[in-house]
Amino acid sequence: MSLHKLTAHEAHELLVKKEVSSYELTEAVFKRIDEVEDKVKAFVTITREAALEKAKAVDDKIKAGEQVKPLMGIPMVLKDNMCAQGVKTTCSSKILHNFVPPYNATVVEKLQEAGAIVVGKANMDEFAMGSSTETSAFAQTRNPWNTDCVPGGSSGGSAASVAADQGFYSLGSDTGGSIRQPASFCGVVGLKPTYGRVSRYGLIAFASSLDQIGPFAKDVEDCAQIMNVISGHDFRDSTSADVPVPDYTSFLNQDIKGLRVGIPKEYFVDGMDPEVEKSIRQAIAKLEELGAVCEEATLPHTEYALPVYYLIAPAEASSNLARYDGVRYGYRAEGAEDLLTMYKKSRSEGFGSEVKRRIMLGTYALSSGYYDAYYLKALKVRTLIKQDFDQAFEKFDVLVSPTAPSPAFRFGEKVDDPIQMYLSDIFTMSVNLAGIPGISIPCGLVNGLPVGLQLMGKHFDEGTLLKVAHAFEQSAGYYRNKPNL
Repeated sequence: MSLHKLTAHEAHELLVKKEVSSYELTEAVFKRIDEVEDKVKAFVTITREAALEKAKAVDDKIKAGEQVKPLMGIPMVLKDNMCAQGVKTTCSSKILHNFVPPYNATVVEKLQEAGAIVVGKANMDEFAMGSSTETSAFAQTRNPWNTDCVPGGSSGGSAASVAADQGFYSLGSDTGGSIRQPASFCGVVGLKPTYGRVSRYGLIAFASSLDQIGPFAKDVEDCAQIMNVISGHDFRDSTSADVPVPDYTSFLNQDIKGLRVGIPKEYFVDGMDPEVEKSIRQAIAKLEELGAVCEEATLPHTEYALPVYYLIAPAEASSNLARYDGVRYGYRAEGAEDLLTMYKKSRSEGFGSEVKRRIMLGTYALSSGYYDAYYLKALKVRTLIKQDFDQAFEKFDVLVSPTAPSPAFRFGEKVDDPIQMYLSDIFTMSVNLAGIPGISIPCGLVNGLPVGLQLMGKHFDEGTLLKVAHAFEQSAGYYRNKPNL
């Protein structure tokens, strides 16, 4: 049996039956990493010794009769912008190349309490700024379905590691689509929870009002189990919502007959790959076959999402990234004659071109004389975008759309054209601006590359998204497609 190919819940069942040990599962994952990492390059850091040690400790607890919790003893991967005590955490940036956090992010604490085994930190676009994982300072992660293609971004390493069976699941962060778009490109399940559902404490910030941690998984059931562990209020995060967390697995294996599904007409645009649209239309037909009532919806301010996002996100980034100055931690340039020169040299040498571009955009938008004209206006239009969703959800239970306008593109295809790169998130960024949950699930293949169906839901209604996603997944079966790596 190829243990690394199992889902997390299948591995859990074997652990409960004592047919396999956590150590064996972890060894199987590291064997798989050794086999394919040269091709995929999903990791910045691999924590082999610590993971195997933790696996032994879990096995001792199981032998002593301790109840086996759903994620206990299951190897997983963390995106490299989540602080893990004593483990290098770089955001895939030269400026944090040597940063070792003295504390754990809340999600890491929760995973440790659940008995999860962290096998490494995943590569990403630098400071989560990108849609292809090409802006990483360390490596270009490759798509396991076709290594000439990008895995998406910014959580490309997290998505690719799950698609390549280098971990049973992973965590990513989503600021404008950075979980859902790579999930679509890599043919896995990716959920961006409601803003405030999962604590951001210990997540190195890009854009604080947009960032949200969420899971990548091989199927929807695993996604629900992960959400059970990582969700909930955290007093250390002022934006964390004190809202009850349901048992997300209770939404699985449910009928969706009579469920109202809206299809926003603004999400079917010129320039979208016709084969992608065909796959999405077939997925909508499948939902109708399962009893859902599908009708056209409208989100009239969708066209403004891209400019609004690229004013708000860089503005928040320019503020958040001001702390990287070469003084307290991270990269410090050598040969500076005075403090100001040291600041300039450290930041110019430590940040990559995409990060610099966004810092400059954001600083400009916040500067005197432009704040009202750009940033403040963007905040007002953001409110209109949120109101569009509020009105749509008065009529519909969920909204459906493509996750991305095309399958994974080739390396170098868009990296020199920022506007084209930004457009790859055109269907996902409105969800972040409105703070609602969204999930991407596999819904077909185009030229041998996966296509993702995006479901969008009401605030704190991840349960309905999981219900619909699970019903579709089990009926359509696309999650069984695997890359031939």
